[in-house]
Amino acid sequence: MRALLQRVTRADCVVAGQMTGEIGPGLLVLLGVGPGDTAEVASALAARTARLRIFSDEAGRMNRSLQDTGGAALSISQFTLYADTRRGQRPGFSGAAPPEQARALYSAFNAALRGLGVQVQEGVFGADMQVTLTNDGPVTLLLDTERP
Repeated sequence: MRALLQRVTRADCVVAGQMTGEIGPGLLVLLGVGPGDTAEVASALAARTARLRIFSDEAGRMNRSLQDTGGAALSISQFTLYADTRRGQRPGFSGAAPPEQARALYSAFNAALRGLGVQVQEGVFGADMQVTLTNDGPVTLLLDTERP
């Protein structure tokens, strides 16, 4: 499972002209699911996301987590995080989980994040989404459960 985390001052997602999720300060989470991923992996990644200390403390140091700040998360399914661009001019996506598995684990990740007290807004799985964000810092980190 891969999560691209972007610390934001605000973010939103629009599908077919309708707002599906909107947050203030927090994290935009682009989440990709691989074929070997499980509900346990989703839960562990949610815990890591909620507890990662990437928000500034009073001294301006990255020392506070999403849980510490009370920030929200906008979670967007993103199978393209598993793109293979090593050959040719067109990316391949055979490294991503099948849609049924990915949908279930995307939901499991969001539920686990909510279970940790994080307010979670969502995009629409499999939809063509327009995501807008104001990156704070900028701070952008990749969490990959396949690479310790």
